[in-house]
Amino acid sequence: MSQSKQQVYRLNTGGRIDRSRTLSFTFNGQRYQGHPGDTLASALLANGVDIVNRSFKYSRPRGIVAAGAEEPNAIVQLGSSEAAQVPNVRATQQALYDGLTASSTNGWPNVQRDLMGLFGKLGGQFMPPGFYYKTFMAPASMWLTYEKYIRKAAGLGRSPMEADPDNYDHFNQHCDVLVVGAGAAGLAAALAAARSGARVMVADEQEEMGGSLLASRETLEGKPADQWVARVMDELAGCENVTLLPRTTANGYHDHNFVTLHERRTEHLGDTAPVENGHRQVRARLHRVRAGQVILSTGAHERPLVYAGNDVPGNLLAGAVSTYIRRYGVAPGRKLVLSTSNDYGYRAALDWKEAGCEVVAIVDAREAPAGDWVDAARAQGIKIITGSAVIEAKGSNRVTAARVAKIDIGAFKVTGPVQELACDTIASSGGYSPVIHLASHTGARPTWRDDILGFVPGLVKGVQACGGANGCYALGDVLAEGVEAGIKAAAAMGHAVQTVTLPSAERLQQGPAVALFQVPHEKPTLRGPKQFVDLQNDVTAAGIELATREGFESIEHIKRYTAMGFGTDQGKLGNINGMAIAARCLNRSIPEVGTTVFRPNYTPVTFGAIVGRHCRDLFDPERYTALHQWHVERGAEFEDVGQWKRPWYYPQKVNGKTETMHEAVARECLAVREKVGILDASTLGKIDIQGPDAREFLARIYTNKWEKLAVGKCRYGLMCKDDGMVTDDGVTSCLAENHFLMTTTTGGAAAILEWLELWHQTEWPELDVYFSSVTDHWATMTITGPEARKLLAEISDLDLDRDSFKFMDWRSGKVAGVPARVFRISFTGELTFEINVQANYAMHVWQTLFKHGEKYGLTPYGTETMHVLRAEKGFIIVGQETDGSVTPEDLGMQWCVGYDKPYSWIGKRALTRSDTKRENRKQLVGLRPKDPKVILEEGAQIVLDPKHAIPMPMVGHVTSSYYSPILDSGFALAVVKGGHQKLGETVYLPMADGQTHEAEIVSTIFYDPKGERQHV
Repeated sequence: MSQSKQQVYRLNTGGRIDRSRTLSFTFNGQRYQGHPGDTLASALLANGVDIVNRSFKYSRPRGIVAAGAEEPNAIVQLGSSEAAQVPNVRATQQALYDGLTASSTNGWPNVQRDLMGLFGKLGGQFMPPGFYYKTFMAPASMWLTYEKYIRKAAGLGRSPMEADPDNYDHFNQHCDVLVVGAGAAGLAAALAAARSGARVMVADEQEEMGGSLLASRETLEGKPADQWVARVMDELAGCENVTLLPRTTANGYHDHNFVTLHERRTEHLGDTAPVENGHRQVRARLHRVRAGQVILSTGAHERPLVYAGNDVPGNLLAGAVSTYIRRYGVAPGRKLVLSTSNDYGYRAALDWKEAGCEVVAIVDAREAPAGDWVDAARAQGIKIITGSAVIEAKGSNRVTAARVAKIDIGAFKVTGPVQELACDTIASSGGYSPVIHLASHTGARPTWRDDILGFVPGLVKGVQACGGANGCYALGDVLAEGVEAGIKAAAAMGHAVQTVTLPSAERLQQGPAVALFQVPHEKPTLRGPKQFVDLQNDVTAAGIELATREGFESIEHIKRYTAMGFGTDQGKLGNINGMAIAARCLNRSIPEVGTTVFRPNYTPVTFGAIVGRHCRDLFDPERYTALHQWHVERGAEFEDVGQWKRPWYYPQKVNGKTETMHEAVARECLAVREKVGILDASTLGKIDIQGPDAREFLARIYTNKWEKLAVGKCRYGLMCKDDGMVTDDGVTSCLAENHFLMTTTTGGAAAILEWLELWHQTEWPELDVYFSSVTDHWATMTITGPEARKLLAEISDLDLDRDSFKFMDWRSGKVAGVPARVFRISFTGELTFEINVQANYAMHVWQTLFKHGEKYGLTPYGTETMHVLRAEKGFIIVGQETDGSVTPEDLGMQWCVGYDKPYSWIGKRALTRSDTKRENRKQLVGLRPKDPKVILEEGAQIVLDPKHAIPMPMVGHVTSSYYSPILDSGFALAVVKGGHQKLGETVYLPMADGQTHEAEIVSTIFYDPKGERQHV
């Protein structure tokens, strides 16, 4: 073993690292060294770093336990700059690079001396399962204080506070066969499928493909197994039909063999992606793969033994010990005690011995272990203690000794005297758990197998599992299963089968394993030292036992009560042990208790990779109308409506001073009411509907009738969801017998088109009807006001007489020499013409209108003025007067509901429910403040008795509120319980500043109640 000041646990030889180069990195402010080929975890172990984090709940010191994705403790924060911060990175999966900067995610003021650790020492008494639920219920007034400190204590890592400098990609790909996992089984499967001519993708989360073969003691054809890996990789890399994706995790398995792959392309090179030729490379890529066949060769996770103090740094998985020695040239200690229930654990002791370190003893829970590895250990002179287990690890910041005793597994008790063995490392092996997470994403339930003491994945059509993922662990059998899976997958995709000659693997004799999921202690579980089941979430055996005593019997309930299997770990190491402990406490078998389900993501995926290029300007694209530049040049202020930039108001300079919004809106409102105003309404959603069944479809979608709407006529309609609540409104015009143009709200256009397609494709496919979005095709200019007819007459060839072109009619003609559709539709209550022209001609028509409109006082107005004008008339805006809980009758719009239509329409049945008919529903009304100068606050709550003790019964709220220059008063629309029966009553609106406003409930129509002005 090397004795240099740094890397004190680095072996002089061995491993797959590049010893010719030295890399410098920083952890918790201390500088260390490692080599290319190291992970951050292996480099930390080489440098003798014991404590890498503090535990989530009890703030106990934690060290590295595993060597791969199953690592629960070494969750670190990466990044040397604020913009490069990445939380929740497993040190076992982070390749070392020069300059890497990492820190622990928990621990204050530092990970060595954490003040929260004082609470952790008392945690068994004061923080049992359900602690938060039981403790912070009262007093309610203290909750804000509780929440502050709970949030401060919770969490793993922190998000960056500056913009991410990196780029990320999304790829959509197809393949015949997707192989997930490139260990022995995966490489054999990929080789068989590739030789058959199938298009193959191979994804593996490690830096190198080869899986456990990269650190195996076993041989193939009498040679080290990694040599076979190298040959297979060379062949696959040379195949045009094969895509190899190292550093790629299959994080989600979705319906119909749709798998998402997270590829870490440059995260092994630096804090940020390198720049080449002036362009920054992609940091990570999300592959969205549709595969014909999927082969799950994801292997198995070794289970740790659950014994007292098993979380003290220096407790590792036996397989991890072997991996660090054989792959990274690191022996994570000097004196080892191995506790095992199977033959596989012996490999760690043999590797430790060969590395020149001391094996104090192998402690085997079986009475008479026998097998080739057992014999090899005896031949090495290693002491074997049978029928026993490590019942407790001693030490605080590092293991100092192992307490060993005879145990009776069936009776769950210690049966012999305890001996204490001095050591600095304890390796444990409780067997293997197949990795079933991805298969569980499909909804298939796993199956328990007594012969392997683990669950194997349930499988759906088009997927196979092989190797460790299928509960097969002998190397020769693993290779055979992989080849068989590859051949079957290729054949299923129509490819001819090709022969694959398997390398010979030594058939090792092994003794049966024993089922040991929790090691008994001298003291009962609830009274003894902590035995950790889920290391990431600080779930103990005592916690699970307590949960069962408190009445939790479902494993899903136990999981949620104790937090077992939560977080980024998802129970990779602890779930089987936890289920077994619950089964023992409930006196059931493990299959009867069952397993929890797993959700994507299998391991954390950065937000950057999820988002891809859909960020910054591409996250929510800005949409401009054809007239946008004109609005900019006239100094318009804009507001975002959906993705559109709509003119909000047009401030002008008056006497050298720019108008406020209030002043500009008042001027614009009066211009519309007294002369003529113009609005760019191009953003309204426009859906072209055609087909022989278009009328019937409209009648099913809308609440009112459409069978008799004549060509050249328009009709206003409401749409309801199937719960009877209003979801959109708009005017639909009949362009021809089977041709209609539907308008929708600006923000709802895409959703409504999707809604129409949903009902057509899934419920009414027999209807012959088609939909096309034409929102961008047509520019819409609304001229409204008493002078609108005179202005349009100057530039149009249409007959605009009120008797020949009536309200709710439309006509084709030319406006400013451009073919146009003109609609007599009003959202202001004034005489209005909506001019629709092909968008490319919009600017010409708009400028022509202004050229002729100057003498009529033509004034552009924006969305704020539009809101005031429509509210004066009591016209609703969906999403403002409605919130998903409002029916047409609540709005007082029964006139728009065709209850006598010959067939049902969406929402009709829901509107007959007792709930939608009750009298005290919130109903739309008008509010006139008693003080006309008051403009009520939108969202303000309404009460009937302002002197009622807090909490006051609230009967409604303000939905829209404005100042009306034509009324010279504030006014509002609101929803009030039973409001239609409360006209003339006074209500009160208590404000946060202590004021209480009074208002009278009035009609929703404040201006021109008979609607005469829009019919002139």
